[in-house]
Amino acid sequence: MKDKVIVVLSSCPDDATAERLAEILLTERLAACVNWLPGARSAYWWQGRIQQDAETLLIAKTTPERLATLTARLAELHPYELPEVLAVEAVGGSERFLQWVSQTLQQ
Repeated sequence: MKDKVIVVLSSCPDDATAERLAEILLTERLAACVNWLPGARSAYWWQGRIQQDAETLLIAKTTPERLATLTARLAELHPYELPEVLAVEAVGGSERFLQWVSQTLQQ
């Protein structure tokens, strides 16, 4: 696998926020593809107690070269005080898809 792809996960408060962030990440070519999945349920520690929320999960596909800028943009634009930005390297997958992500972000 020569074309490395990074999958970035970020929980959003609602679909509108996820769609707005996806559009910005795509327009700025920080991601080649972004999905948002409504209906996520989250439970987490925050300010000394367990919180539960309905959220929309944002999933962006990017490259290692774009990751730092993508992370910074999410931190800048996200409405949460401490947005989740989790990057996971794809260790396999369709070579054609991995190449497409890489080529798309080189343009």
